[in-house]
Amino acid sequence: MNKHILVVNPGSTSTKVAVFQNRKQLFMMNIQHPQEELAKFNRIADQFDFRKQAIIDELVKSGIDILKMNIVVGRGGLLKPIAGGVYKVNEAMAKDIQNPMGEHESNLGGPIANELAKFIGKGVYAIIVDPTCVDELEEIARISGMPELPRKSFLHALNQRAVARTYARGINRQYEEINVIVAHMGGGVSVGAHYKGRIIDVNNGLNGDGPMSPERSGGVPAGQLVELCFSGKFTKEEILKKLKGKGGFTAYLGTSNAVAIEKRIEEGDMYAKLIYHAMAYQVAKEIASLSAVLKGEVDGIILTGGLAYGQTIIDIITEMVKHLGPVHIYPGENEIEALAMNGFMVLNGEIEPKEYI
Repeated sequence: MNKHILVVNPGSTSTKVAVFQNRKQLFMMNIQHPQEELAKFNRIADQFDFRKQAIIDELVKSGIDILKMNIVVGRGGLLKPIAGGVYKVNEAMAKDIQNPMGEHESNLGGPIANELAKFIGKGVYAIIVDPTCVDELEEIARISGMPELPRKSFLHALNQRAVARTYARGINRQYEEINVIVAHMGGGVSVGAHYKGRIIDVNNGLNGDGPMSPERSGGVPAGQLVELCFSGKFTKEEILKKLKGKGGFTAYLGTSNAVAIEKRIEEGDMYAKLIYHAMAYQVAKEIASLSAVLKGEVDGIILTGGLAYGQTIIDIITEMVKHLGPVHIYPGENEIEALAMNGFMVLNGEIEPKEYI
């Protein structure tokens, strides 16, 4: 019997919506939200009705019968720290997402999916999968050197785990049997140590830890950051924006567009080349540090995310880490496919959704 899965994945300036029949994609649309429209909202949460209506309008215009859906899958947001997996959207989750751990578009995924499921009725419910707040860190990995500032787990858990599972299948192993290091490189960068099915260490890919990215600073010298904070030159909000939004490539080169930066390098911009290579250098260093966490028992190193389409970045990282284990490339975010796959597995009885409490 065919099962239909509706997928909702909110991004910074767009919302991806897809319909799958079993494992086959039938429809996918990237609904663009003009900046001038989003600028009307003070908080991301305020965009709820705007984005939900845009989804409904697009489905109707495309002739998609939403009442045929058997489950709605949303991208999970910045809830409290939870173990990875599939969770039903419930009242406890709806309450927590009102005051999330940070501002992020993914916070809208669960609530919009839940609202669409309620509209469909007939016992259809909404789930989220491996949200950004997945926390499976070993206790020793939480220690930072300052008790007031424990290390936190914020990562691209959905795509990291999806590509790790794909890699495991490719070598005829179970994900829960292998150790891999996964580097997701997109607007943010998160590098995780996957130990037999758990992500036991990872940099905080949200703000101020690990490698820099196109728009985030990554880890910066702490003492110098304190001096900057108290220099009187910047407000708290401006400093936070330097960490997330105006850091990394944006701070050095005035753009987060990797394709534009690659073009500048081709035209002989040596400073752009230095900054571009520096990010790859930092990612490679992070991968190497996690090989120590896995005690050198690394079954594979996986490079993924939008920046993994860039051959120069891939070549630099591969050259620096290939002695640690085989390097494999899975470019792109693969989030829509991962969300749909988990929705189908729930409908098929292969996964039992967890209860969020």
